[in-house]
Amino acid sequence: MRKIKVAVLMGGKSPEHEISLISGQEVVRNLNKSKYAILPVVISRDGTRWRLTDSKSALRLPDPLKARASKKEIIPASYKEISGANKLAQGVDVAFIAMHGPYGEDGTIQGMLELAGIKYTGSKVLASALGMDKIKFREVLKGKNLPIPKYLVVKKGKKIPNLKEVGKAPYFIKPYNQGSSVGASIARKKSGLAKALKLAFKYSNVALVDEYLKGMEITVSVIGNEKPKALPVIEIKPLKGEFFDYESKYTESGAEEIVPARIPSQLTKKVQDLAIDVYQAVGARGFARVDFILKGNRYPYVLEINTIPGLTPMSLLPKAAKSAGISYTALLDKIIKYALE
Repeated sequence: MRKIKVAVLMGGKSPEHEISLISGQEVVRNLNKSKYAILPVVISRDGTRWRLTDSKSALRLPDPLKARASKKEIIPASYKEISGANKLAQGVDVAFIAMHGPYGEDGTIQGMLELAGIKYTGSKVLASALGMDKIKFREVLKGKNLPIPKYLVVKKGKKIPNLKEVGKAPYFIKPYNQGSSVGASIARKKSGLAKALKLAFKYSNVALVDEYLKGMEITVSVIGNEKPKALPVIEIKPLKGEFFDYESKYTESGAEEIVPARIPSQLTKKVQDLAIDVYQAVGARGFARVDFILKGNRYPYVLEINTIPGLTPMSLLPKAAKSAGISYTALLDKIIKYALE
């Protein structure tokens, strides 16, 4: 039987460049070698150079997290430069997108692959763009009467709108178009808002100021196309930061992740149904993860959808799949199957 040729796209032009490399490595490591011919593609930090390499070289990349501080380019030991997606189209059945954040998760790479006629994993262009743009995402959810926090939109260099819309401090601040909690922080007092916005504006010219909802953080992964299925709910208990921030997500012992979440079965069913509603509202496909806060540990509010959730060894989607009896390799099989449907 002919092997399916899978190009694994990793890295790219994003503040989540390093996490994307780790996700890509994990995909390469766990794809079924008897089913797939694996073609890892390491995309440079500026997005201009596509380096087609082999599995061995991809798995031997220097530790991306150690290279993060230096911003040093991570280059495979052996590679061939290719001219983007058009070159890939000549010998690939499907592209597995293991890229997070802008240019990888926001519809940009998806549009490039569409133009090249290459099938790809995950959501299409519109759903990807909606998932990354937290403002448009919330507008869609508002139209569907799905529960979201009160929020304000603040533009860099502009006056902060009336805070009455979100009530008294504390506030949760984040860029409108980043993932992995990049640029996110909590302003405990109104006086701390300027500092929090300054951090968010490092990554975007637009930020969200949310009402601060106190309660359990949970997440629900969803897989499928026309008939999506919610996986077990995961409870997130940050151990290093005040919330599930970048460090909590990607360092060992950064958070305790409890699956299934310690919530009543009725509430579990409610948030799983909500996650599917969110998934379908934006038109997601293949796989995604929906993040919630349980206000007072009882009332679910949707925070965001991740249309390409992390696939690293520490990531939540593989943990939810494992709890449902789906191995990492079987999960990748499903994601590719959904892409080829």
